[in-house]
Amino acid sequence: MNDTPNLLKKLMEYGESDFYPFHMPGHKRQYHGSFANNFPNPFSIDITEIDGFDNLHHPEGILKESMEWASRVYGSSRTYYLVNGSSSGILSAISGTVSRDGTILMSRNCHKSAFHGVFLNQLRTEYIYPQIIPDFGIQGGLLPEKIEEMLMSHRKIQAVFIVSPTYDGIVSDIKAIADVVHKFRLPLIVDEAHGAHFSFGSKGEFPVSALELGADVVIQSLHKTLPSFTQTAVMHVKEGFVDMGRLDRYVHMYQTSSPSYVLMAGIECCIRYMAGEGLEKMSLFSDKIGEVRKTLSGMEHLRLLTDQEKGMNGIFDMDLSKIIISTKGTGKSGAWLDDKLRKEYHLEMEMCGSDYVTAITTLADTQEGLKRLCKALLHIDSGLSSEEDCEDENRLYQELERMPECRLSIAQAMDEPRRRIAIPDGEGMISAEFVYVYPPGIPIVVPGEILKKESIDLIMKYKELGLAVQGMEDEESRELFVVDEDGISVR
Repeated sequence: MNDTPNLLKKLMEYGESDFYPFHMPGHKRQYHGSFANNFPNPFSIDITEIDGFDNLHHPEGILKESMEWASRVYGSSRTYYLVNGSSSGILSAISGTVSRDGTILMSRNCHKSAFHGVFLNQLRTEYIYPQIIPDFGIQGGLLPEKIEEMLMSHRKIQAVFIVSPTYDGIVSDIKAIADVVHKFRLPLIVDEAHGAHFSFGSKGEFPVSALELGADVVIQSLHKTLPSFTQTAVMHVKEGFVDMGRLDRYVHMYQTSSPSYVLMAGIECCIRYMAGEGLEKMSLFSDKIGEVRKTLSGMEHLRLLTDQEKGMNGIFDMDLSKIIISTKGTGKSGAWLDDKLRKEYHLEMEMCGSDYVTAITTLADTQEGLKRLCKALLHIDSGLSSEEDCEDENRLYQELERMPECRLSIAQAMDEPRRRIAIPDGEGMISAEFVYVYPPGIPIVVPGEILKKESIDLIMKYKELGLAVQGMEDEESRELFVVDEDGISVR
């Protein structure tokens, strides 16, 4: 059967090609690097819970010792190894801090897994919106004073959940936010999935981790920005505002009952490397990024997001390892630039927005790879010209700040009778599905919200630009399930 799919063969062929990854995972397939020198054939160490190797769900031996060691490295009260990715940590944190039917305050730009946690626990949500960086059309930071206003006016909130850094490397003032949240005797949960490297960066070179700034639960995806396998993550917890026993119970619910020893060994090896040789490598990496940014500052039409934005739009700090290139003002879309980099230069970006691309760089990037990125962007830039911005597009960016009209909770909307309609025909109806562009998986529409013309226009614009609009059962993203209001149960 020559036509049988062969994923392994395809992966091997891709790995041997000249395509260079400016995307996750953070090891960048550089298995010859020092962080992987002693890692054996994974088949030779793939075991189950046999004698002498402990049990992640009831750690008493080597896994308990390993996680306690990791906790000391990070300075947490407890650190968990997560083999189901950051999503399992996010689900655990939400379930472990908010009672069923309770209320959580969360930033609207949370990953879809946070919304899944809301659904599973039938929670009510209040949203805090990030600021907008107008010249780039991307989300900025969260204002501590806005969070305080929300907590003052919504006294039933039981926990605060925010994202920092964002997918684009924007960091909010976590210390000020933690001080505000703790004033109300509540826990602060920070999705720091894209900032796992912060814990190992020298002061001034990279932002400070939320764990050092007062956050109570911090979830980090090792695989996103550090040399670790896809699906590996850690969750750090500080005692004080968190019920440690309850949180622990949920961690075991959301992780597989057959955790991979290969992944757990990968987590431990990654932390050991970063706490040792990796510290020096991070400093060298910072110098490399400085050179990349200096080179790209020579672009005339494409624009690089720089730290000149700090202090504005809620931006407290920035992760400069995220290379954000805007096409705004060139008449080209982010999808166009993403496609051109892939097809003509064999450079694969992490994601693209309506008019920007995001490249993830890590300490595992090679000098050759970084030079290829700079050379490609400068070459593309030389063939572009400047055009006037489209007012319609500017309006769409501003719609990111809008407050949705919520008719039902997420759980209610997903459980009520529903019917399928064409997306353009949905104005005024209650969505029964999520709609988001993936990556990064931040919802445009959440179940229970009224479909407004602005949301529909944004969805259709993203589809027109060729972005991956997902979340609906319709794989072609043409139709959306809405609540059949005639069938809504009396509550």
